[in-house]
Amino acid sequence: MEKIQHFFLWLYDEYGINFIIFYDPWEFDRYLKGLATTLELCVICVVLSVVVGVVGAWLQGSRFAPVRWAIYAYIQFFRNTPPLAQMYFFYFGLGSIMPKYTNDMGLMQPMMGNYQWAIIALTLFAGAFNVEIFRSGIEAVPKTTVEASKSLGYSRLKSYIYILFPLAMRICMPSLTNNLVNLLKSTSIAYAIGVTEVLYVANQIWAVESNVPEMMNVVLVTYLTIVSVFVWMMSRIVKRMRIPGYNW
Repeated sequence: MEKIQHFFLWLYDEYGINFIIFYDPWEFDRYLKGLATTLELCVICVVLSVVVGVVGAWLQGSRFAPVRWAIYAYIQFFRNTPPLAQMYFFYFGLGSIMPKYTNDMGLMQPMMGNYQWAIIALTLFAGAFNVEIFRSGIEAVPKTTVEASKSLGYSRLKSYIYILFPLAMRICMPSLTNNLVNLLKSTSIAYAIGVTEVLYVANQIWAVESNVPEMMNVVLVTYLTIVSVFVWMMSRIVKRMRIPGYNW
């Protein structure tokens, strides 16, 4: 570790290339905290958006028209507006009318902070696309399979859980992976409402050190690594879910 620190310090002294996070322990720890926040956002939003997609796809087939209309309106709203505008709407719009409470310092504080609103905005944004992705997978399942499940006495819910969705999941995995990758990259817009993720921390560092090119390269490599690992994991999941002779 000391050799790495000495190398980057020498690089700065000799050539003015300032990768400060690699030789300054305080800045390195600061960047790691930002990375931890980014990873936490990624994991929470991916899981919740998939849940939203699964539930939304199920509700699209509801017998009650108002439920179907509500899901349709949700999809159209989040698919046809920019994710940054959505985040501003939640944080500045809804956040300003949310109830407040008195914190330990005697100050009025909103019930939900920027981190919570970022999770909500990103989850609903990606969830809207996931609903349509899962719907397309469900519609691709042969109708004879659905009829067979009914003939075996499965209710609509049990048929969805045990037969339709597992098969649909295998069909829509490429599209789902693509959408979740887009979600991982979109977590960077949480910077706009002050969430201390990777881009926000990098901005704080370069504002003091004036090393914008170096920190932007670090941020780029960070996201490239996160997305590459995620894509590799998803490819492994796809291989394990493979059914010989079915949709391959």
